[in-house]
Amino acid sequence: MPDELIIEIGPGHGALTLDLANRARRLTAVELDTELARRLRRLVPANVDVVQADFLRVDLVKTAAALRRGSNRQAAPLRVAGNLPYVVSAPILLRLLRGAAAAGIRDAVVMLQREVAERVVAESGTRAYGPLAIMTALHADARRVLDVPPGAFRPVPKVQSAVVSIRFRAPIRAPADQAVFESLVRRLFTRRRKQLVNALAAVAPDREVDPLAVCRAAGLPPTRRPGTLDLSELIDLADVLAGIAR
Repeated sequence: MPDELIIEIGPGHGALTLDLANRARRLTAVELDTELARRLRRLVPANVDVVQADFLRVDLVKTAAALRRGSNRQAAPLRVAGNLPYVVSAPILLRLLRGAAAAGIRDAVVMLQREVAERVVAESGTRAYGPLAIMTALHADARRVLDVPPGAFRPVPKVQSAVVSIRFRAPIRAPADQAVFESLVRRLFTRRRKQLVNALAAVAPDREVDPLAVCRAAGLPPTRRPGTLDLSELIDLADVLAGIAR
């Protein structure tokens, strides 16, 4: 760990930051709150850079490059850690999933509201399964490693929490058109309990698309429900639609 580089999201008062700083070569802590960032700068050692910014607007590639320049170790592992702000944890995760490869981020260990953690690791056919689980499965391997009771926090929150470990990787199989894939998944899962042929009729990008023909071309029974489709089947469906759109 002493050779590792870390991006921390939402350091707050710095309880985790100081511990990480003792273990890593360099750390960049991204804090939205101006006052918290100012206080944190007075507490951290020299190997920590506190950036006052909205993580959703941070350029991951530039941040990673700056960390590596500061460490003089271009091949050093780059990791992400943080107790993610619960109200924006899903957008933050999606940003990491889409940008980790370009930034050279190896993995992330993050604390989430338990319901969000369940959505990250959910399998097809389960109630929590949806776009977040699908995007995670496309870009990473994830597992829920620890449940954290409300009593572990001060003040005590009204929600349960969980820690999730996410190891980023290249997609085992990439969609032909990433934009078509993501759009299809988002729209299909607003109709997750409808038969696939009927859900496609509502979300297909072109009114001339024959939903039944799309199902057949993707090798999927038209009576399937979107919530039961696994990653590979969703890619099959998106690739058919991407081919029609060309």
